[in-house]
Amino acid sequence: MVAAHDVAPQRWKNGGGFTRELLAWPVADDWQLRISVADIEADGPFSAFPGIVRHFAVLQGDGVELRFGGRACRLGPGDPMLRFDGAEAPACRLLGGPTRDLNVMHRAGLDVQVLEAEGPCPAGRWRGLFTPSTMSLGWADDPQDEWAAPPPGAGRAWWIVVRS
Repeated sequence: MVAAHDVAPQRWKNGGGFTRELLAWPVADDWQLRISVADIEADGPFSAFPGIVRHFAVLQGDGVELRFGGRACRLGPGDPMLRFDGAEAPACRLLGGPTRDLNVMHRAGLDVQVLEAEGPCPAGRWRGLFTPSTMSLGWADDPQDEWAAPPPGAGRAWWIVVRS
């Protein structure tokens, strides 16, 4: 189990926020899957990640508006996770101040599902559970590990399941 508060923040190159990397799998320098908690402090563009699929959810704050060309998408806490092509690099506008967000990014072609955790973990080769109430990620590299539903009182959570 890794908690965001135990990970040193990394400042973004554009100065608009910072990231706490919870998982870079299988290795940090050549990850296939990356899970992080980000704090957005200022309006600005997302970084472009060609060949990457991104999943994004607002955990805390008033929310963001992401602009993909002429299309805008508003997200706040409690909204479904947004999945998009990492090459798109949307412009981001804060709706009322800084936000804390969950980012799940994976290489295109890797079969990854990010699901609301409303019951037992689906089968997968590798699996994780992110719980916003503790800002923590549990991860299992052994597909034989049995995972039950999130603990009572945990609130909203997400299963991250790698099938391939």
